[in-house]
Amino acid sequence: MLVCAWLNPAQLLGASTGSGQGKAEGSAFPVPIESYVAEEKNATLGEILRHRVEVEPFNAVATLIFFCAILHTFLSPRIQRWAHHAKEQHEERLRRHRAQDKPAAGPGKEPVSFKAEVLHFVGEIEAIFGIWVIPLIAAIALMESWHTAEEYLSHGVNYTEPIFVVVIMAVAASRPVVRLSENMLGKIASLGGGSPAAWWLTILTVGPVLGSFITEPAAMTISALLLLENFYRFNPSARLRYATLGLLFVNVSVGGTLTHFAAPPVLMVAGKWGWGLGFMMSEFGWKAVLGILVANFLYFAVFRGELRRLGATNGHPDEIEIEEGHWANRRDRIPGWITAVHVLALFWTVFTAHYTALYLGGFLVFIAFTQATSHHQNPIQLRGPILVGFFLAGLVIHGTLQQWWIAPLLSSLSALPLMLGSVVLTAFNDNAAITYLASLVPGFSPEMKYAVVAGAVTGGGLTVIANAPNPAGQSILARCFPGGILPLNLFLAALVPTIIMGLAFLLLP
Repeated sequence: MLVCAWLNPAQLLGASTGSGQGKAEGSAFPVPIESYVAEEKNATLGEILRHRVEVEPFNAVATLIFFCAILHTFLSPRIQRWAHHAKEQHEERLRRHRAQDKPAAGPGKEPVSFKAEVLHFVGEIEAIFGIWVIPLIAAIALMESWHTAEEYLSHGVNYTEPIFVVVIMAVAASRPVVRLSENMLGKIASLGGGSPAAWWLTILTVGPVLGSFITEPAAMTISALLLLENFYRFNPSARLRYATLGLLFVNVSVGGTLTHFAAPPVLMVAGKWGWGLGFMMSEFGWKAVLGILVANFLYFAVFRGELRRLGATNGHPDEIEIEEGHWANRRDRIPGWITAVHVLALFWTVFTAHYTALYLGGFLVFIAFTQATSHHQNPIQLRGPILVGFFLAGLVIHGTLQQWWIAPLLSSLSALPLMLGSVVLTAFNDNAAITYLASLVPGFSPEMKYAVVAGAVTGGGLTVIANAPNPAGQSILARCFPGGILPLNLFLAALVPTIIMGLAFLLLP
């Protein structure tokens, strides 16, 4: 198919080829799920998937590219090590040339190693799904048409959530907002003496629950920044670092379920299924809070010795440094009215989360305000938020093309297998995509609706790609993990709290 399309310029440019499986110009892409259903009555799951590949061979190609991107994410730490090694080799060559008084010019003698920078970009986990959009676009253009590729990327994908995450991360990471959050959580941590252990327990308990009110991406950003300042800088062991990261990801994933508007996987179905605030509180919220408490105190009991020793001998070790000018290194007072404006900007962004033009307009006003009050601000850091937005946009582009197999898989399961299947699928796809596809399946009973959402939020901490806010936490805390965050270590660290959350949603009435 690829070769035929390559040899047929008319198809590449958008003309219809009239082949048996070809689609007329302007037909829907991807093929709507409902168009398959008429010929799939009483078919097994295997027969359904085989039929859909026969009708649209691109389904198999899109899924192959998607799984290549997933495999790439698991190779990210190794690629980063290659990049670091290439940089060291380049710097060593430059030192030898300087020692020999040779001019630093010519191939391989530039101040920056091109090879190292390319490897660093290819190994940047936030860039991976965006990188794999390139072969996806090429495949769409070759197998369908360039016009189809343009239409799909321009109108077939909803980028509201990725853009929202960029804005909410930037606002939530501003110095007044984080300082306010630190002061509020500090009052709770002071009940435990303000020790790293007290901060650890406070942030991992209260921070994720804030996600039900200020959105999960904002809660992740604030919690990760406070953990960086009040916990990770005390150089815990590798086991405790990963245990904390796994708890953070799982807790944030379920911590947004007290309301119907803050967690992306809940947001995808709440309106269509009629889930309001009362329903979320009674069916999900209290169970999530109880699960968070049980998981936190279990990990606290396991690591209590190390947690109590942190900071006892050295209050501010240097291994994990916080850059000069960062909010954590400034203690000058921020006027209350400036903090109030920042909180207003945060809530405006949450309130207009579904209307990109409104929250982007508010963000421009917010930037102007920070410039006018720059003596009380830190520079707005956009690199991390933009990388996270790029990651989510790539994930949405790929994930939308996976509905051909995810939807029939979900509809073929009963309640308990559906919940377990939702947990597993979430580890390989954004949990909001899982619940969105579930909302398209007709005839879901209340029990099945509950099961798919419970599974999606439960599995949201197993991998970086499982929940939209996870890349934000990864971006902030990656410096605390020499060699990068290893996917297997993260999975193992998140496994126990994931099981606890699953049991809470499954067994509690």
